Amino acid sequence: MASPRVQSPEQELRFTRSGQAVVFWITAAVMLMAALVFLLLIPHRAENPELPSPAWSLVPLAFALLAGRLALRCTRHAYLILTPLGIEIFPLFRPHKHLQLVMWNEIDHAESPENKPLLILHYDKERNAGVVLTLSPIARSRRGLFLRAVHGRLAKRTPGAA
Repeated sequence: MASPRVQSPEQELRFTRSGQAVVFWITAAVMLMAALVFLLLIPHRAENPELPSPAWSLVPLAFALLAGRLALRCTRHAYLILTPLGIEIFPLFRPHKHLQLVMWNEIDHAESPENKPLLILHYDKERNAGVVLTLSPIARSRRGLFLRAVHGRLAKRTPGAA
């Protein structure tokens, strides 16, 4: 099922998983350093044959490549996109298949608890249905901008439109 797309990308606000990417970048750096430690032991194997083989450097190197790939994906690809149609929510894996679009006219109101990085979109006044979005993947410096954009867009609606 194809979702409606905005024809003008300049009307979109994209928020990536850059806050989440930091963890993967640090993991990749640590794993790369671990691989280098195994390689630095090569000259000392003649003196101490009990040192691990340099082939063991491939294990942390593989984890470093995996973490680097995930970090790059989190940095480049969108997590949330605010469009004139609504909020597009992209999962980390298979976003083309599991994309969720919440239309602005479906949202009755939104709330964001002060002590938690969450945005709760309510579909009705009784708070029986809705979507809970974690804002942890978004960088802290961008969370306020995202919340301001969502609350501003919801405030622009006319009271009669639902």
